[in-house]
Amino acid sequence: MTSLTRGRARIGVFVPYTNSNLEPDMMMLCPKGASLHFARLGGYDADEVPDEGQMAGLGAADMDEPLRLIHGVRPDVVMYGCTSATLAHGPAFDEELRNRIANESGAKTVTAAGALVFALKALDARKIGFASPYVPSLNDEAVAFLEREGFEVLARSEVEETLDNEGQGALAPPEVLDLGRRADHPQADAVVLSCTDMRSVEIISELEAELGKPVITSNQAMMFQALHLADLGPAPSGFGQIFERMIR
Repeated sequence: MTSLTRGRARIGVFVPYTNSNLEPDMMMLCPKGASLHFARLGGYDADEVPDEGQMAGLGAADMDEPLRLIHGVRPDVVMYGCTSATLAHGPAFDEELRNRIANESGAKTVTAAGALVFALKALDARKIGFASPYVPSLNDEAVAFLEREGFEVLARSEVEETLDNEGQGALAPPEVLDLGRRADHPQADAVVLSCTDMRSVEIISELEAELGKPVITSNQAMMFQALHLADLGPAPSGFGQIFERMIR
C-alpha cells in the first residue's frame, strides 16, 4: 500500500480556509505514488460575500507563514488553490505570485488561474464558454483576465443568487452541470468551470459527453499542469479530455 500512496512526489496545496471541496477533488485526481499536503490560507472574511474585493484581499494576503509551513514537507510541486484570488488582480500578479512561491518553497508551482490558461493552451482552445459561482462583478474580472491571455469568451453563465463562501461549496453536482451547460456556445472550443470550491470535477465526463467538447475546471487544470511539471504520468482516467494530452 505504501508504494501506491507516497514516494514518487509530494504535492503541497494552499487552500482558502473556508474551501471544503478542493481537498476531496485532489484526492480523486492524485496519481498513484504521489502524496498530498495541505495548508490553509486566510486574508478574507468568511462571513462576507466573496466578491472581487474579498478575493483580491486573499490574493494579496501575507504568505510568509503559509510558505514556511508548506516548505516543511519539502514539496516537489506547490499549488495555489484559489482561482479568483489572482483573477481579481490580473495575469501579471498571477505570474508574480507563482514565481514568489516557487522561489521560496523551492518547488515547481501552479496557480489555479494560470493552470486554466495552461490547460486551454494545451488544447489549442481559443474560443471558450465560462461558468462560475462568482458574483457578476468578479466574473467580469475573470473574463478580462482570460481575454488578456488571448482567449475569446463567447458565453458565460452565472448563478441566479448571490452565494456566500459556504453556498459556493454547497452547489450540488447537478447544479454545476446545469451551470456548465448554460455556458456553452456553438463556436466554443471548450467550456471553463472556474472555482476550486465548486464541485466541477465530478461532472466533467458527463458534461463533455453532452457538449462534445473539452471541459476545463480549476482543480482538474491544476493537477494537469502539476503532472506535467513533475512528470507524474500516467494521467488519471475519467476526469476529462485534457488528460488524453498526456502520455499514458
